[in-house]
Amino acid sequence: MDERRKHKRLDLDVSVQLERLDQDDITTLKFIHVVVTDISRSGIGFVSDQNLKVGTYYDTKIQIWTKEVIDAVLEIVRCDPKGDGTYKYGCVFVGMSDTDALKIDIYQIFNDV
Repeated sequence: MDERRKHKRLDLDVSVQLERLDQDDITTLKFIHVVVTDISRSGIGFVSDQNLKVGTYYDTKIQIWTKEVIDAVLEIVRCDPKGDGTYKYGCVFVGMSDTDALKIDIYQIFNDV
C-alpha cells in the first residue's frame, strides 16, 4: 500500500468526542466514543463500534496527553470493518488552529528524541 500521509502519525493515549456536522450546518447531537490509534498534524485514526459514513464531517474535542483540549473539524476519508463489530477510521483535519496543530508537532519532537 502506498503511503499517502503528509505527516508522521504518533501512537498516544488521547480521548476524542465526535459530534456530527450535517448539511446546512445542522449539528446532530450524538456523541460517539472512539479509541484513538494514531494522530498527526493532518489527521487522526480511531476505532469505533459506530458505522460512520466516509465523507461525513465531525466537530471534535480531542483531549491530548497534557489534558488540554483541541477543537477541530475532521472528515472521515477511510473506513475498514475489522470483523469484530468495530470499524477502523482514517480522518483528515479540515479545520484546526495553527496553535493546536503546533501542540501535536511539539509532542512529536519530544517523542522522537
